Amino acid sequence: MLHPSYTDLINAVNSGAAESGDEPVVQSRYSIVIATAKRARQIIAGDEPMIAKAYNKKPLSIAVEELYEQKVKILPEDEDAASEE
Repeated sequence: MLHPSYTDLINAVNSGAAESGDEPVVQSRYSIVIATAKRARQIIAGDEPMIAKAYNKKPLSIAVEELYEQKVKILPEDEDAASEE
């Protein structure tokens, strides 16, 4: 079982939006799962982990911890599509 829980992850990811008055970026478990899986795939492909204690951890555990510590930012879909163009 991964820690923190998905509700803790949602709160951590949305904390920046709450402070600035924007609407939450992540509103469901599905969004957290997709973002975490995408980051884990990036780590598997060779991206360097953004946390200090990444030694001997699986890519998914690293991705969860990065999201929780707000080292990785999830962009809303409209911003994500604009950055790809």
